[in-house]
Amino acid sequence: MLKPFLLTGAIAALAAVIFGAFGAHALKSMLSDSQLTSWHTAVDYQFYHALALLILPALRHAVSNRLLSTAGICFVAGIVLFSGSIYLLTLLKWRFLGPVTPLGGLFFMIGWVALITGVVKGKWHE
Repeated sequence: MLKPFLLTGAIAALAAVIFGAFGAHALKSMLSDSQLTSWHTAVDYQFYHALALLILPALRHAVSNRLLSTAGICFVAGIVLFSGSIYLLTLLKWRFLGPVTPLGGLFFMIGWVALITGVVKGKWHE
């Protein structure tokens, strides 16, 4: 299950670079400062969690696969729901997605709790 997280993390990181450049250049004249700030927040959180997905496979010998998988699934869900909803709210003004953003944030938090739990319970050889 970890190889898909590595691939998804790499794709999400690439997309974050593209979305960041798009926001900094193409959208700069189209969006308000507040909207650009929201856009960049979505890019930042996407990037942080893409990097987290890339790190998960390195922990496979110390942290249970179940907790790594839980963390990875939650990070992916968080990227889609948190960052994705902000992108759509900003670009398309789809206000009905407003409640989705905090749900994505909740998935990020659950993913981090799963990872922390895995590290605490993990088998570490010093």
